[in-house]
Amino acid sequence: MNKFLIYTAKIVLLIMLIAFLLDGIYTYVFMQSNKRGKIEQVFSSKAQKYDVVILGSSRANNHFVAQMFEDKGLKAFNYGMSGGHLFEASLILKLMLERKYEIKNIILEADLNLSNDKESDGVSAKFLPYIRNSEVIKEHFASEENFSELYYIPFYRYVKYDGKIGFREVYKIVSNEKTNALDNLGYYPLQKHKNGNMKNNIVNLNPLPHNKYYEEIKNLCQSHNVNFIALMTPMCENVKGMDYFDKVKKAYPEIHNYENVVVEDKYFSSCGHMNDAGAKIFTARILKDFFTTK
Repeated sequence: MNKFLIYTAKIVLLIMLIAFLLDGIYTYVFMQSNKRGKIEQVFSSKAQKYDVVILGSSRANNHFVAQMFEDKGLKAFNYGMSGGHLFEASLILKLMLERKYEIKNIILEADLNLSNDKESDGVSAKFLPYIRNSEVIKEHFASEENFSELYYIPFYRYVKYDGKIGFREVYKIVSNEKTNALDNLGYYPLQKHKNGNMKNNIVNLNPLPHNKYYEEIKNLCQSHNVNFIALMTPMCENVKGMDYFDKVKKAYPEIHNYENVVVEDKYFSSCGHMNDAGAKIFTARILKDFFTTK
């Protein structure tokens, strides 16, 4: 019996040592990465100065043409993240401020994601390699149910989210394989697809009366003297439940409603995402309304 217990203890110890070793190797690799994504770029960066920073989900990533801001003499970058929620938008802003970014204006796409205050597993996982190297990331995840496992169990986060931060991603970093996430100043243009879904139903969607992460972003802007511009962005013509945007305006009167600025299907890749032509029309309107000296 004693031999069995000693053997079992050795196996457990060996597994723990391997987990610690792999955790250290993976984390070291991610700490060297700054070219594959927006999160890595911000984490690895030093103080930056921006006139305009764009935050939000894919409806920010695909709708705000950052180069058009640059053409007006405004240094800009689109940090919208496809699949992201306000949980991740708030965290990436916190990282920027932790790194002493100087930002004059934040444009936040705040519409559909006001209906939840949950993390997006696919996007939030990309912050996890740095959870022990950033107090901001640690604190942001501290209220999540699985925080203890993610923070204290070595290599657990890399196994749980293997599809996002596992071996394949580590290999791509080591191979210096780039993505298009940082192209076009962060803006991702979409094309018109003849088979794109031009119908949507948001009848059952309701904005939370007090979205925690929206309030965080707004308060961070206020405390750091950043001009906060929250916007609702367009959807195609065939949407059921468009009164959702009226509900948002009632709950958050400071959010500007631009859902009907572009409506024709020819300007959309899918019902919730404009194509490049639509995004340029929309961005031009935002520049005119908020960045033109009157």
